[in-house]
Amino acid sequence: MNVTWIKYLPAFVRRRLEGRHDLLKMIGNTGWLFFDKILRMGIGLFVGVWVARYLGPELFGKYSYVLAFVALFSAFSNLGLEGIVIREIVRKPDCIDETLGSAFALKLFGAVLTMLLSVIFVQATHPRDESINILVLIVASGAFFQVFDTIDFWFQSQVNSRFTVVARNSAFLIVSFIKIILIWMSAPLVAFAWAGLTETALGACGLVLAFRRTGLRLGSWKFCMTKARKLLAESWPLFLSMVFVTLYIKIDQVMVGQMLGDREVGIYSSAVSLVEVWYFIPMAIASSVFPAVINAKKKGENDYYAVFDKLYLIMVWLSLAVAVPVTLFAGPIVQMVFGPEYSGGAAVLSISCWSGLFISFGLVSNHWYLLENLNHYTLYRHVLGAGINVALNMLLIPRYGINGAAFATLVTQFVASYLFDVVNRPTRILFRIKTRYYFMFIPISMRLLFAPSASMGNHNLMKGDD
Repeated sequence: MNVTWIKYLPAFVRRRLEGRHDLLKMIGNTGWLFFDKILRMGIGLFVGVWVARYLGPELFGKYSYVLAFVALFSAFSNLGLEGIVIREIVRKPDCIDETLGSAFALKLFGAVLTMLLSVIFVQATHPRDESINILVLIVASGAFFQVFDTIDFWFQSQVNSRFTVVARNSAFLIVSFIKIILIWMSAPLVAFAWAGLTETALGACGLVLAFRRTGLRLGSWKFCMTKARKLLAESWPLFLSMVFVTLYIKIDQVMVGQMLGDREVGIYSSAVSLVEVWYFIPMAIASSVFPAVINAKKKGENDYYAVFDKLYLIMVWLSLAVAVPVTLFAGPIVQMVFGPEYSGGAAVLSISCWSGLFISFGLVSNHWYLLENLNHYTLYRHVLGAGINVALNMLLIPRYGINGAAFATLVTQFVASYLFDVVNRPTRILFRIKTRYYFMFIPISMRLLFAPSASMGNHNLMKGDD
């Protein structure tokens, strides 16, 4: 075997893997993706916290608001093309140049839309705030460099994410070091926005160099209108789904900024960032188990749903293992990580950490929808989630501040990942499976969420910030 990491495994494992080249390739590729997530989680959290403490809640809040604002339009820069393009490359390897060239042109068009929409809407909502307008312009410019993510589609189709991970993480490490230098130099906020754009640009350059190392050239790509129309025709449901997912994931930060101001966005975003650190774990579990779910379905319904039972049980205990200690020690965690200026985020952290269960259940449910040919329910669920989240934020933020925004997100995830399945007859079997585990989860979460806690200064979590 020509895979170097194999020699570090026990002999009985090596014997089982010997000659299984496709499996080895998948394991190696997954290893690179895990390395990417862990590196970004570790260094990204360290540098991100340093930047947040340096900028303070107000400036950090302004930057977080801009990132969330531009993210609302980021779906246009992707157009839902990723999975469709990868599948097309695998199915029709003779048409690679046309597929990649057409995807590149579509993503370039999407980048223009992202820039235009970001600039137009920020001008409409902040006509007199020059700093916000400049920051949005800088951040939105990154969409043009993300056009080169088309190269990553090629590497994914070859189950070879090593080049992408190396290219992007090299840029990530360089810019992380630059951000530390900016802190030492007492640089202004706009310098950190330029640093973020630099990371995107360096990552694009790295992808181009990696692509050339494979012996392929971007110059051979060809735009084909027929191919472009075909890609768009197949990707639009995914694009719409992405629009609504982005909306109900990021709209809370934008609405907090609009209603409460930059400082509150900074405190809210800092707490949410701590919650999001561990989300890659359930994503990795769900992705890794997916082939086993497919095989179980071939064997019969009992084996098929037994796998889902185990998956949901794992997600419950994983979520509880994170949420319980975080709720109990939210205050000390926020103060230790971000400092006393961000202490108002303790209650947000206590509420938001419970969303992990519903997000994890949603990931598992997506696999079930896919295998049952019910993908349209994924889109319906995201549309419902976006609508509920906007409505709840409008209702709760004015009354309860950032705690209201966190609770709105929690309720949205509960409805979208659980109650949604009881409404539709085809999905009720999934609702019954999840219900067994919610009855294990809900009493613990309610007791901790609404009981007074020393870590939160003996205040009810839904109390307003004033």
